[in-house]
Amino acid sequence: MAMDVVRQLKDAGTWVTVLQRKNDDRAEIEKMGAFLSKGDALNDKDVQKAYDMVEEYDAVVSTIGGTPASPEADSVGNIKLIEAAVAKGKEQGRMPKFVLVTSIGVGDSKNAPPPQVYAALEPVLVEKVKAEDRLRELCAEHGMPFCIVRPGGLKSEPATGTAVLTEDTSICGAIHRADVASLVVKCVLKDAANGKTLSAVDKEQLFDQPAFEEFAL
Repeated sequence: MAMDVVRQLKDAGTWVTVLQRKNDDRAEIEKMGAFLSKGDALNDKDVQKAYDMVEEYDAVVSTIGGTPASPEADSVGNIKLIEAAVAKGKEQGRMPKFVLVTSIGVGDSKNAPPPQVYAALEPVLVEKVKAEDRLRELCAEHGMPFCIVRPGGLKSEPATGTAVLTEDTSICGAIHRADVASLVVKCVLKDAANGKTLSAVDKEQLFDQPAFEEFAL
């Protein structure tokens, strides 16, 4: 998903810096005209290095996440990025928008996934709650604009164009990574998303077919 976000932000005409643990995508990232800062979000120095690469940031997007066996990136890594974004905002004299990608099943959407799905992902989802809570806390304290995007079950097939956002916390379903990226980029660029926590699903791939209101951007 991260590379899809990079591509679509570049297509929108923005400058992009990527913090990534591996060099695997360096050639592709640099070919797009983006910058790669090799490092780990769990490492304070690596996070600071990424923020120092550019004098000013308008927005920060975090798509990082761990696994049920090793979920610490979902809390510790994201919180380091969030806290460093606040520090960067103070340094540059204005706060960047922070768009945090978590998951359906986090916080007040806990009851949306089937119980067996939630149980399998619980170690990750619990850590994502900590990141969401810290983001809201710091944004309220420092006036940093933010948006939280909670995708459903991720698929790697091509974009469908039928993915949507909603404030309905009971919705659950599948969504393709490229479609999540499109929705995330809209949240970056549109002020209407500020302060919102939005579930992201493909309306053709819901676990059931409830009526719900889409959030338009």
